[in-house]
Amino acid sequence: MNGLEYILSLYQVQHIALAEKLGIKKQNINLWIKGKQNIPKKYLPVLEGLFGINRSYFTKELTDIDKLEIQKEKLKQDLKPIVERQKEEFRVDEESDYLVKVPVYDKEELNTIERAIEKAKLVERFKQVIDIIDENPYMDTYALIVELLEKAQHEAIFHKTI
Repeated sequence: MNGLEYILSLYQVQHIALAEKLGIKKQNINLWIKGKQNIPKKYLPVLEGLFGINRSYFTKELTDIDKLEIQKEKLKQDLKPIVERQKEEFRVDEESDYLVKVPVYDKEELNTIERAIEKAKLVERFKQVIDIIDENPYMDTYALIVELLEKAQHEAIFHKTI
């Protein structure tokens, strides 16, 4: 789904209302959403200001993770949460392993969406690992990991093994 289309839907903004705010015709908004015309660069900072969403999201096809990130930003705007504390979490990515400080909010909705984003990122990484090659020689290992996750995810021995 196109970023602009998703954001307008999430914020419940009609095409005509946005067109009026931008001082353009409704047809321009329709062309942007259908991908028949790019959003002119001069409108990106305006859209970013109107919705409080990074301008890069307006012009691309969104992934599930992008949609969750946008929902999180909207929740922050709506709920105006307070960061109660920071917790350190271990993260692993392509470049390095590191500890990051993750905010813990006073609004559980935001903590829930943060967990959903992290879960979606893990699932995406798992898919990428499995798809590295067609004839993956470690498929049985991945199957075992999934089985362990299903059956023993809360057992201390499993966590110590990992």
